[in-house]
Amino acid sequence: MQAVQFSEHGDADVIEYGDFPDPDPGRDEVLVDIKAGALNHLDVWTRRGLPGVDLEMPHIPGSDAAGVVEEVGEAVTRFEPGDRVALLAGVSCGKCEFCRTGDTALCVNYHVIGEHVRGVHAEYAAIPEENLTPVPEHVDWETAAAAPLVFQTAWRMMIERGDLTQGESVLVLGASGGVGHAAVQIAAHAGAEVYATASSEEKLQHAKECGADHVIDYEAEDFAAEIREMTGKRGVDMVVDHVGEATWDKSLKSLAKNGRIVTCGATTGPRPKTNINRIFWNQLKVIGSTMATYGEAEKALSLVWDGTFEPRIRDTLPMSETDRAHEMLENREGFGKVVVIPDSEL
Repeated sequence: MQAVQFSEHGDADVIEYGDFPDPDPGRDEVLVDIKAGALNHLDVWTRRGLPGVDLEMPHIPGSDAAGVVEEVGEAVTRFEPGDRVALLAGVSCGKCEFCRTGDTALCVNYHVIGEHVRGVHAEYAAIPEENLTPVPEHVDWETAAAAPLVFQTAWRMMIERGDLTQGESVLVLGASGGVGHAAVQIAAHAGAEVYATASSEEKLQHAKECGADHVIDYEAEDFAAEIREMTGKRGVDMVVDHVGEATWDKSLKSLAKNGRIVTCGATTGPRPKTNINRIFWNQLKVIGSTMATYGEAEKALSLVWDGTFEPRIRDTLPMSETDRAHEMLENREGFGKVVVIPDSEL
């Protein structure tokens, strides 16, 4: 088969698209004929190299994809050939204390397909049965591939972990990215007043279309000062910050007393300076979140499948141009997700 792959860490030019051995599904795995994949910033970090993650090379990236079941292992019971499926990339052990109580996203052995093990940006992928979810017939492949990782991540972070409720106020940073534009839609659906930041007029308009009530150009304005002014010096109840070092201090300044900051990533760095006085004096909550349980993911995706949420696609490229797709993410070009299609499907 043909697969996106790299044999060393580095810039986008280490990515190749070429021959790779066909996957052989195990007894509890499903062989999927991939129709579309989608990129996340996680793909960029994995390509560059993550501390403590020693990949088997060559590595196939990709934590988002959808396609048709080609073959099933002898122990598979949920799927059969011809079924339409999408990937849920988080893998849990099913045995630790957290898995036994149902919160698989806290698994002590948790890992992500495409990050810690080979991913799905290829013509075919062998995927554990439990890491697949059905895709309705009316859902197009680009939507099915682009939605799972970002919508499950934003849903767990804001709704399950952050307890966002109707009438609260939320600031979403980086609203033009995958998680950001999902977070705006989820916050609006929850009945919150939504503030969003982005870096251009075009991106700010897209954020409004996703449900933002107020938008701030963070390159032209101090978003923390703008939030204090817009809210009469009160601040917001929740800040969604997956940016990290570059925004952390201003995110804390944007919170109302008893507010909470929720985070699922740190694209500008993981070690920001923190004003602990502000945290204890204003009695703030800092909540981390990673991916989602299978149930939480399917709850979020049900709202994609019925049209309530919509993953925005900034561009669709052949898999042979995945290096260009990585550059689009690194250069913050466009709004929403980048989709890649196996060249044989074009």
